[in-house]
Amino acid sequence: MTRVVAQGTFDILHPGHVHYLQDAADMGDELHVIVARSVNVTHKEPPVVPDEQRREMVAALKPVDQAHLGHPEDIFVPIERIEPDIIALGYDQHHDDEQLEAALSARGIDCDIRRASPLEAEAADRLLSTGRIIDRIVDERSE
Repeated sequence: MTRVVAQGTFDILHPGHVHYLQDAADMGDELHVIVARSVNVTHKEPPVVPDEQRREMVAALKPVDQAHLGHPEDIFVPIERIEPDIIALGYDQHHDDEQLEAALSARGIDCDIRRASPLEAEAADRLLSTGRIIDRIVDERSE
């Protein structure tokens, strides 16, 4: 059995998230998703939706076998517990593959790192990022 881990913030779910998780699920037999805790999101604006609610929403998605909250101090703790064969990164996630491989190796975690494919917008008004969804809400609701 091939166990895959995907990870992300998953704030305000959108079709890009679903595509990423389906791509990740297709890489193996069992998909575990690690939902980042708000305190660990430092590369972009913090999530709007609370941690546990984001985890619950991800857990409800068809491709997901199990959804976990990330560790508050050490992002590798859940990975060590899950023991994945593959870590599936989103096509545009900020992680440096080589640095991630080195960090995993230093912790004795032996798994492949793969990137999911991008989801092409079929229409100009399709919202494929949480930031674009928030911007649209602010633009349309602030008067």
